[in-house]
Amino acid sequence: MLDRSGVVRTWNAGAKRFKGYEAGEIIGRHFSVFFTEEDRLAGLPDRVLQAAREQGQSEQEGWRIRKDGARFWAHAIVDPLYDDDGEVIGFAKVTRDISDRLAAREKLRESEERFKLLVQSVTDYAIYMLDPQGVVTNWNMGAARLKGFQEHEIVGRHFSTFYTDEDRAAGKPALALDMAARHGRYEQEGWRVRKDGSRFWANVVIDPIRSDQGEMLGYAKITRDISERKAAQEEVERARAEAHHVQKMAAIAQLASGIAHDFNNLLTVVMGNLDLLKRAREERRSKLIDGALHAVEQARKLTGKLLAFSRSQPMFPDAVDLNALIAGMDDMLSQSLRGDIRLEFDLADQLWPVEVDVSQIQVALINLAVNARDAMPHGGAFRIKTENLVMGHGRLSHAVAVSISDDGAGIDADLLPRVFEPFFTTKEVGRGVGLGLSQVYGFAQQSGGSVDIRSEVGRGTTVTLYLPKAASAENPAAGEAARSGEIDGRGLKILLVEDNLHVAEVAAALLTERGHAVEAAVNAEEALQFLARAPDFDLVFSDLVMPGELDGLALARQVRSTWPTMPVLLATGYSDAASRAKAEGFALITKPYRPETLASAIQQVVSQAGAAVSSQEASNVVALARPGA
Repeated sequence: MLDRSGVVRTWNAGAKRFKGYEAGEIIGRHFSVFFTEEDRLAGLPDRVLQAAREQGQSEQEGWRIRKDGARFWAHAIVDPLYDDDGEVIGFAKVTRDISDRLAAREKLRESEERFKLLVQSVTDYAIYMLDPQGVVTNWNMGAARLKGFQEHEIVGRHFSTFYTDEDRAAGKPALALDMAARHGRYEQEGWRVRKDGSRFWANVVIDPIRSDQGEMLGYAKITRDISERKAAQEEVERARAEAHHVQKMAAIAQLASGIAHDFNNLLTVVMGNLDLLKRAREERRSKLIDGALHAVEQARKLTGKLLAFSRSQPMFPDAVDLNALIAGMDDMLSQSLRGDIRLEFDLADQLWPVEVDVSQIQVALINLAVNARDAMPHGGAFRIKTENLVMGHGRLSHAVAVSISDDGAGIDADLLPRVFEPFFTTKEVGRGVGLGLSQVYGFAQQSGGSVDIRSEVGRGTTVTLYLPKAASAENPAAGEAARSGEIDGRGLKILLVEDNLHVAEVAAALLTERGHAVEAAVNAEEALQFLARAPDFDLVFSDLVMPGELDGLALARQVRSTWPTMPVLLATGYSDAASRAKAEGFALITKPYRPETLASAIQQVVSQAGAAVSSQEASNVVALARPGA
């Protein structure tokens, strides 16, 4: 306790402990003895008492002096004491030693100061703080250098200032803060805008700052200019694209060379046989004709493989039981192998049907058998395994895997990535043209599946086809049965639409030979004129690709719309429209076609159209028989 003038009147054990005075040494002396010399000279003790009188209490922190002269940081409260009349008669003084708190506070201040100096000295990063609403509250030198704003120009403004107009319109600034608040961090790359309006590519990180109680205090934001890195990445991508283009051109050159080589060989056979045919005796003509036809058939297969690889080959998929198909190819596969190669099947029970072109998968399996045969000059085993697979999501979520394995020489790991390239082969010169695996790859891709190859030198090769499960399990033999129907011999009136004069002559001759009457049009427009004058044709047989505004598919649509009972058969060697035509229910035949194939296709299309008409007539009769009809 102090009297009204500040003289010590009472002294407790706590005061003795941290100020060092015994009660007898301090009672009766003025409390200013505890203040530093500079504070006494500045009149601080008197101001403390005066503040207590006027304000009802005085509270402060400051240096105080112990008996031994040591200083400590004190927290002092002085309260006035009053008599019954309200006059101040003295003061109650409570002092605490908070030197430890001061030390901790000073250490924190020094740490904050060092951090501030560090942040301010960073010039490659924009580091600044935002309040909870996104308003800038401080600004470092890096931010000034990177964004062009001085501290007084930007503090107090919203950070969306740095976003492009389109990003602000899309609400990206608010989204960034929301993502940071919800996920604890937000990081993104994008365009940002400097004070002068120029753009730079930035890496942005936003971290939320919260109190110990979880209250949102604001955000720490770091921005880096990574325009140079982006430019370097784009340059790498350009270089990669150029390298890929060079590789692609080299592949095209190799492809063109291979095609030219093989077609020249085939044309040599055709031309030689035809030339000999002109001078040959009657008994030799049949053999020469067979030789020419065989060469044409080889050329047809070659173009089929090319189209399969490019995924442009028209496909005629049916729901197929692969186990039955593979088992039925036993003899065909055995003929493709040799007697010293065992043919082994491991076919899964209850295999799902797949929707594939039967002829294409047969060709793929034979190609793989031929490759396996050439890889096993000393014999071995050729195995085909089937199984159902559940592979996740997408078209191949439920797939059938067909694994074809051999015990052959295997393929070097460096060559494995190239085996699906057209005209690339690991065989000796003259042993293969390099289109077998290309056809397998194209077939798998065009069927909506995929193909994988694994091989180890000296231990064999396994090629696995992944084919999507068929959406419906229709009778796989139905399509083949319909296609194998025989010609009924009735002559048809056919409108032939073909822009190529030589192809038109051959097609007309084949049809006339079968007893059909043929009218020829060179394009879709002329065909429609024929139909408008005489819509009594039994069939429209049209090329799919033709010059003019209307192609074969557009013609087929017009015929279906105007003459819905008239059947249409489309022919194509290659067309992007082939898949659309098939999806719309139009019949397709692939060029070049054999006479019997054309006849069978016509029979099928006409028969199906007749069945549809009969069904509709029957429905009409039933409708008329109903009461009130």
